[in-house]
Amino acid sequence: MKVLVIVVAVSAVAVAAGAGIYLHQRDAAKPAATLPIDAYTAPAQRIDITQSVSATGPVMSNLDVQIKCRASGEVVTLPYDISDPVKKGDLLIQLDTQDEAVVLEQAQVNLQQSNSKLKEAEEAERMAELDLRTATEQADANILSAQTKATNARRKADRQNQLLAQSLASPEEFETDESDAAQAENDLQTARIAKEQLKSQTVALEVKKEDVELAKQQVHLDTIAERNAQQQFDYTTVLAPMDGVVSDLSIQKGTIISSATSIVGGASVLTLSDLSHIFVEATVDESDIGGVKKDQTVEITADAFPGKTFTGKVVRIATTGVNSSNVVTFEVKIEVTSDNKSLLKPQMTANVSIIEFRKQEVVTVPMLAIIRKQHGTYVTVVKPDGTNEDREVEIGINDGDNQEVTSGLAEGEQVLVHKNESNSAWSGPNLRRLPGIGMPGGGRR
Repeated sequence: MKVLVIVVAVSAVAVAAGAGIYLHQRDAAKPAATLPIDAYTAPAQRIDITQSVSATGPVMSNLDVQIKCRASGEVVTLPYDISDPVKKGDLLIQLDTQDEAVVLEQAQVNLQQSNSKLKEAEEAERMAELDLRTATEQADANILSAQTKATNARRKADRQNQLLAQSLASPEEFETDESDAAQAENDLQTARIAKEQLKSQTVALEVKKEDVELAKQQVHLDTIAERNAQQQFDYTTVLAPMDGVVSDLSIQKGTIISSATSIVGGASVLTLSDLSHIFVEATVDESDIGGVKKDQTVEITADAFPGKTFTGKVVRIATTGVNSSNVVTFEVKIEVTSDNKSLLKPQMTANVSIIEFRKQEVVTVPMLAIIRKQHGTYVTVVKPDGTNEDREVEIGINDGDNQEVTSGLAEGEQVLVHKNESNSAWSGPNLRRLPGIGMPGGGRR
């Protein structure tokens, strides 16, 4: 009986051991989890990452000044051509001055004549005033003398009358003295009348003063005419109002041009551009404008200079957007600050990357590794044993290709990257764009 029990027990142990060996061999032979055909694995790696807004826009000069001629005539001197640099005060255009010179000379002659007539009128006024003053002084002296004589003669006649009453004088002596007194009084009246007659000279003097005023007015009018003629003559010479480069030229030597004042608005004959500062006027989509700030660094490229990068900074952001075909964009003005800015020419198309954030040595995964679910953001972690795990993570910035993972994932861990965007965070049922990050290849990178 004991032998039977022992045999049964040994058999059971043998069966169990055989079963264990089988299961172990079966599990060892089981293949690891296979990857989807539209996915691959990539390690989470620590790199530098930059998030930026991409846009395009034309290159612009600091200032464009359209030069217009305020005189008419034939172009006789045109020393500069397109792309030539000029300095402030340099001669840009010289018109034929023959007609303007004749008008100016006539105006100068008229002004000289007016000045001569003014001097004559002023001299006549001065002489009339001097004559009147002299005549007045003489008349006053005559009146004073006649007054004295008349007083003395009257007193003498009165004394003779008293002596005659006392029989101390003869009637003939009294009559003589009385006659002298009457004559002296008559001379006094004559002197007074002579002074009254000087009033006509006063009126004549006022006329002379009016002549002087009229002559002054004529001089003023002729001065204005001479100044206008001089100005029209000066208008035939066009000087550069600033340092710059000739960026447009619509005339040539021998061209007959009309004055801008004779044409509504005037026609531009030359454009002078200030290239001391170069700008790019980029157009940024409204979905990206929120991350753009003044003084942000900008990286600029142009198709004309492959392999070259220019740097700049944001100097102005438009307050009001422009709606075109239901697409709202905002103009962002960027000043090019790098030393090689002179290579850029106005109206070139520039590609700009406005740097929003830069981070160094952060953990990142490819953008298409991110999965958005209703309750969070995930990545699929591929473990060393071949199994997969959907792990919730927190994300930061992205550069359009790589996404920063701020927590939930360690450097070196393998994640599943979807080749098809329908399996990633960017599209598909119940999926939406992640807040704060951009679509791959879109405006924000």
